[in-house]
Amino acid sequence: MFVPTNEDYVLLDADYSQIELRILAHVSKDATLTDAFETGKDIHKITAASAFNVPIDDVTPEMRSNAKAVNFGIVYGISDFALAGDLRISRKMAKAYIDGYFSTYPGVKEYMDNIIAIAKEQGFVSTVLGRRRYIPELKSQKFVERSFGERVALNTPIQGSSADIIKIAMVNVYNALKAGGYKSRILLQVHDELIIEAHKSEVDAVSEILKENMENAFKLNVPLIADVHEGTNWYEAKA
Repeated sequence: MFVPTNEDYVLLDADYSQIELRILAHVSKDATLTDAFETGKDIHKITAASAFNVPIDDVTPEMRSNAKAVNFGIVYGISDFALAGDLRISRKMAKAYIDGYFSTYPGVKEYMDNIIAIAKEQGFVSTVLGRRRYIPELKSQKFVERSFGERVALNTPIQGSSADIIKIAMVNVYNALKAGGYKSRILLQVHDELIIEAHKSEVDAVSEILKENMENAFKLNVPLIADVHEGTNWYEAKA
């Protein structure tokens, strides 16, 4: 459905690899999580090995898939009840997954406890660039609203920082394309990805501009990785 202007152009789709988990490693300073990203290990396999108590080489695709849900769910402050519903498992098993996660990444647990306490004390949380989100729900008399506030306190520094970083990358890519006099142009930004309408004669150069500017948009204590794919439509570029 989504295609370039004409046959002289293709779409380049560049997206960050696991940017929210990388930001979590940055803000939590968890040693295991940080090491995994610094050495290029499979973070979902590491979590699965812990959750299922098996050697990492024995992790099955299904185990890895479940661990992936835990890894990303933690960023959103997922409960054992919600995880059980997502994975269609018992609440007891979901709790065991989450407990296993925190035993593997104790620095994340410490960070989560601290950020909620800080949010309650100062009334807001901040992204890595200092952008604030105030959370009045934390002072609510209603349990549901307070719980929502706690999830916001957990998630905002992660998801908000991701939003900050992609915006920096977008500005830098735009400036680089303009300065170089390229025919290619930014078409769209969706969450953690940039989509470029690239002239076929410029694909290699623009791919490099994308990768360089996205990976260097902000300095985390773990590498930022951007993957660039080409296609004659958006689906093909994402496949």
